[in-house]
Amino acid sequence: MAKYRIGRDTYHYMWSREHKPAIKIKPGDTVLFEINDVSSWQITKRTKSEELKNLETSKLYPLSGPVYIEGAEPGDTLLVDVLNVDVDDFGWTAIIPGLGLLEEFKKPYLYKWDLSNKKYAPFVKGIKVPLKPFCGVLGVAPKEKGKFEVMPPGKHGGNMDIKHLVAGSKLRLPVLVEGALFSAGDVHAAMGDGEVCVCAIECAGRATLRFDLEKENAPRWPQYHAKVENVARRLFTATGISSDLMEAAKESVRNMITYLRKKYELTKEQAYVLCSVAADMKVHEVVDRPNWVVGLSIPEDIFPGN
Repeated sequence: MAKYRIGRDTYHYMWSREHKPAIKIKPGDTVLFEINDVSSWQITKRTKSEELKNLETSKLYPLSGPVYIEGAEPGDTLLVDVLNVDVDDFGWTAIIPGLGLLEEFKKPYLYKWDLSNKKYAPFVKGIKVPLKPFCGVLGVAPKEKGKFEVMPPGKHGGNMDIKHLVAGSKLRLPVLVEGALFSAGDVHAAMGDGEVCVCAIECAGRATLRFDLEKENAPRWPQYHAKVENVARRLFTATGISSDLMEAAKESVRNMITYLRKKYELTKEQAYVLCSVAADMKVHEVVDRPNWVVGLSIPEDIFPGN
């Protein structure tokens, strides 16, 4: 089967069935996507926290592609095998007021990561965050005419931010237009389930994907196969309980931030960032009305002395 490459000079900022394909491939072919960072390089090693308010939002989420898969028709399933994802040496995580889960963070904050180790990224106080690269955005063109923002995910996939779509996983997407018109973007070096401050460890990188088709039998929504992370790791979990699911989620994060600040002497901004890149959010139960229970779990082995 053929191998293709899409360089960083080929990208688009909106979902649309009207985009011209960057390349056309056949089922079984492999594509190397060279992907720009989610800010289109507006954030660099020299950027200061206060400059985040000047971000040009129209330049967020540059997507590599689209790829036209021959024979793909609406109603089919597009199979995307993630063969490899690797990252550049620089990454960043930002707290941007108005975005993220918690509204009480009123000032912008930027943390810059050294990713040159490739296995983990050093944080403050001797904390080390394991690197598990994946693409936050993997999707096909929506069936509706027009142009659509990348940030909200949908039936087409898109900005799903599923941390389990690392190398070795397989994504199943419904084909909604002829050729599927698949695009990829938003590389993350590491992320916790929930991405609670709205940023993972954002970076540029490369993703090698192989494509195939399953005729007809399209899923109602995206599906995926992935290996489960080592469940033997010891976790600390902070819960939130409320009759409102979103409020329960917020309270679990606040609960965790309080713990991290006291236990590890982090600032509130550092603790919020660490929750976003290393802690996983989970709905523990939904049936004991009227309350929901949400837990935010962080592996204890990322902290020194564990």
